[in-house]
Amino acid sequence: MNKKQRVNVSQKRLINCTAVDVNQLMPLKYKWAWEHYLNGCSNHWMPSEVPMAKDIELWKSNQLSDDERRVIMRNLGFFSTAESLVGNNIVLAIFRHVTNPEARQYLLRQAFEEAIHTHAFLYIVESLTLDHGEIFNMYNEISSVNNKDQFEMKLTEEVLNPNFTTATPEGTQKFLENLIGYYIIMEGLFFYSGFAMILSFLRQNKMVGIGEQFQYILRDETVHLNFGIDLINGIKEENPGIWSLEFQAMIVDKIKEAVELEIAYAEDCLPRGILGLSSSMFRDYVQHIADRRFERIGLKAIYRSKNPFPWMSETIDLGKEKNFFETRVTEYQSASNLTWS
Repeated sequence: MNKKQRVNVSQKRLINCTAVDVNQLMPLKYKWAWEHYLNGCSNHWMPSEVPMAKDIELWKSNQLSDDERRVIMRNLGFFSTAESLVGNNIVLAIFRHVTNPEARQYLLRQAFEEAIHTHAFLYIVESLTLDHGEIFNMYNEISSVNNKDQFEMKLTEEVLNPNFTTATPEGTQKFLENLIGYYIIMEGLFFYSGFAMILSFLRQNKMVGIGEQFQYILRDETVHLNFGIDLINGIKEENPGIWSLEFQAMIVDKIKEAVELEIAYAEDCLPRGILGLSSSMFRDYVQHIADRRFERIGLKAIYRSKNPFPWMSETIDLGKEKNFFETRVTEYQSASNLTWS
C-alpha cells in the first residue's frame, strides 16, 4: 500500500478544497472553528430540565393581558419554524459545500442545537397545552412571520439545487449570500428582537421557564453568530475577488430589506405597548443590531440608531458562571471540574 503524503495545513480551505481530504481533521488550520465547537459542547442543555410549573400557573390565570399573550404566541410561532429552517439549511445546503473538517465538526454541533431549540418550543407548547397547529403552522398563516421565512427560504433555493457548485466566483458569491442570510440575518437579526421581547417577561419575573430557555437559546445563538461571522470572513479572505463593491451593495440591500421585515414583525407583535416595550423601540433596536452585523463582516454602519435595550448587551455579555452555571450543575459535562461558593 502506498502511503499518501501527510496533510499540509496550509492547503486546507473552507470551500473548494481539492488538495486535502475532508476527513483529515488534524492538523487544525481554523482553530476558531474548533473553539466554537468546544464552546457549543460546554453549553449543552435540554429543555425538559427547565421547570414550567410557574409558567403554567401564570398562563392559566387572568394575570397576563391579551397583548402579552400575543407577544408570547407570535414568538413561539416564529421560532418554532425558524429553528427548523436553520437546521435544514445547515444539513442540506451548508454542510455539503464546506470542505473543511473542523468547520464541519462545528456544523454538526450546531445542527444538533437547532434540534434542541425546536424541542424547546414543542416542550413549551405542550407544557402550556397550546394548539400545536396554531403555533407550528403560524409561518403559513401570519404574514409578518411568513414574510421573514419566505425571505430566508429564497436564499436556500439555488444552493439546494443538486447542480449547484461553489467552484465558480458566482457560485461562491451565492453561497456567501446564503451564509449571510442565515447567520447574519436570521440568527443575528431576526432572532434578537424576539429574544428581547421574551426576556423582557423574565426581567419582570413572568413566564420564567420560557425566559430561562430563551436565555439558553440566546447563549447558543451567540456562538452560532460568531462561528458564522468567522466562516464568512474566512471565505472572503480566501476568495478576495468575490467581495466586490457590487456584491457588497447587494448584501447591504438584503440586510436593509430584512430590517424592514423585522420592524413589521415587531409592529405586529406589539400593536400596543407592554412591559415598557413599544414597536418604535424595536425599530431602533433592529437598526442598532444591523449596524453591529454590518461592521462584523467589514461593511459600514448605516443607521446609527441607539440601543434602547442596553440590558440585552448585559445579558449576552454576562459570564456563564453567573448566568447559567450557578444553579444548574448536572447538565454540563465539565460540572465535576467546577467549584461552588
